[in-house]
Formats: sequence, C-alpha cells, structure tokens
Amino acid sequence: MAYRFCLECGEQLEARKVDERCLQACPKCRFVHYNNPRPCVGVLVVRYGKVLLVQRAVEPFKGHWDIPGGFLNSNEHPAEAARREMLEETGLAVVPTEVLGFYMDVYGEEEFHTLNICYLARPTDGEARAGSDAVRLRWFPLDDLPEKIAFNWEREALELLRRRLND
Repeated sequence: MAYRFCLECGEQLEARKVDERCLQACPKCRFVHYNNPRPCVGVLVVRYGKVLLVQRAVEPFKGHWDIPGGFLNSNEHPAEAARREMLEETGLAVVPTEVLGFYMDVYGEEEFHTLNICYLARPTDGEARAGSDAVRLRWFPLDDLPEKIAFNWEREALELLRRRLND
C-alpha cells in the first residue's frame, strides 16, 4: 500500500533507498514506511477426513470458499486470534493444536501484504453455523475441494494438509 503523506508529521513522503530497498520516507521527521506484512491467522479443523471452510459474504472474493480466520488485533497472540476468529465465523470453540505453516500473500484491491499463520485446531464446544462475514459453511473432503478458494496461500495450506493426512 502506498502512502502519500507521513503517518507521523503529515509531510509528503518521497522515495528513499533504505537497506538496498526503495521505501517511502519523510524528508522532515525521517519516518520510514517499511510496508511490513499484516499478520493474519487461518484455522483448519478436520473431521472424518473433511475440512471446514466458510463461503465469504464480503469482498474481496465474495462467494469464494475460505479458511476461517482473519487479521490479528493489536497485541493479540496468534493462537488467541485463531480461537476468536473461529468462534466469530463458525460458532465453534477450538483449541489450536499446531501450526501447519506460515504463508505470504496479498489482500484486497490495495494488495497489501499479509503474513498468514495457519493453525490446525480441535473443536471443544459450540455448534457449526455461519457467522456474520460468511454466507455458509461446509465440510469438504480434502480430495474434493471447491474450485473457488479465496486466497493463494489457502491453496498451499490445504494441499499440505491433504498430503499430510494421505501419508
């Protein structure tokens, strides 16, 4: 995402070489916009060889299937974000059991970078139902996933999960 003005003092930013990268920087207060990725979580729950996915009710990728998850709040541990997002999107209380992997991607029309932490989790309570930002949810066999998966990183994570469970 390109900012035009300094987040610290409001001065117009200019391109500057920093650590071999061309970044936006403020000529007045010396603030540098590093354009770091935004942290996100995704949570995979598997039951009887099927994985739970939600169909997105909002853009980007409205109508596509998605791994339940979302952005971390300030000072929120990723495992806590995983529990919160699963409850919000699926009605299920879960315990994250392990990290499946870390994935880079981009999000939305602005295409800002994301760092996606994908957890495997075990449900502990609740009844599966679509939350506010999901049209519906469905259990899919890992060998018969929908064609319209929302984000690139999710395809990688689902493929890794499929390989692990089939080995």
